[in-house]
Order: sequence, then C-alpha cells, then structure tokens
Amino acid sequence: MKRIEALQALADLTGRHPVVVTCAATSRELASVKDGDNHLYLLDAMGLVGSVATGLALGVDPSAPKVVGIEGDGSLLMNPNVLPTGGYLAPDNLLLVLLDNGVYGSTGALPTYSSRIDLGRFAAAVGWTTRSTDTVDGLKAAFGELLTVRGPAFLHARIEAGNAEGIEKLLTDPVSITDRFTRWLREVHTSAVAA
Repeated sequence: MKRIEALQALADLTGRHPVVVTCAATSRELASVKDGDNHLYLLDAMGLVGSVATGLALGVDPSAPKVVGIEGDGSLLMNPNVLPTGGYLAPDNLLLVLLDNGVYGSTGALPTYSSRIDLGRFAAAVGWTTRSTDTVDGLKAAFGELLTVRGPAFLHARIEAGNAEGIEKLLTDPVSITDRFTRWLREVHTSAVAA
C-alpha cells in the first residue's frame, strides 16, 4: 500500500474526527486528497503528532468522535515518549495511525529504525490496543475496529517507501490552519455537548 492510498482511505474514514497530521509529505499528500477543516497539519513540527493528539483527546468531550493522529515512523522515532505517555494517561478517545515506510520519506529516504524496532509491539507494551496491516482493506477494517475500543488505540500500517508524484507544497500559513481547525473543533464540541 502506498502512503497516498492509505491517506485516501483515512480521508474517507475521518470526516467527523479531529485529525492531527504529521509534517512534510504526509501533510501535503493528505491535503491533496482532501483538505478538511478538521485537519490540523503540524507543519515543521516533526515528532509532535502524538503529543498534540493526546492533549487534544484529554481536552475534548469524550462523547465526541475520537481524535485521530496520523504519524510517520521517522517522526514517531524522534519523540517515542509519546507512546508511554499516551498509554499512561490513557484517554479513551485517541487513535494513532502510524504510516510506517521504514524511511524518512522527505529527506532522501534514509532508513529509520523501524526495520529493527517493531513500533506496534512497543505501543502494545506501554498500554495501547494495537492492530497491524499492510493493505488498504486491512487499514479500513482495523480502523473501524479500533474506533470501538476504550483507551488509546494504535494502528500500525506498513506502507511502501516513496512519495506521491506531482503533489504541491502545503504553503498555507500555520496560523490559518490552526484558526480553521479551532473553529471546526468548537462547532463539533458544542454540538456534541448539546446532543
């Protein structure tokens, strides 16, 4: 499965969810597939998806749709403490999707440690409910299953190395992205509380 195929599936599955997205190629490719108000792109903030998504999950109404983080293996390995922290704090409404291609896709495909460190097993060891897949259908099924679990959920999706061709840079001002996401979140949060 290619990253853009995984992102197309995730875009279809997350229309109602707050989505925190890692930087570089992942943000660009998701924005090219579907640029939603519910997407918080962490431009130039490598390694922070788990931190932001965990904090958001702890701060929003637990009856609202789960917070979804979309992370890469290189980025997660820059801040692996997010997994024990998320496992310890254990928000019920957090789902972290790891798109693991084994390389730093935006910096010349240098290898990450994920070929020797199983990040799914690491997540399970520190309190996350985990599933693994390497197909689009498997991703969709595992995502649906993990939406039903309580506590932090981790979907380890192995993808092919390589970036999609012809994808424009995401040059939107980060302040505008944050404002747009915050407005969307307030509307959803207010609706969830009122319901």
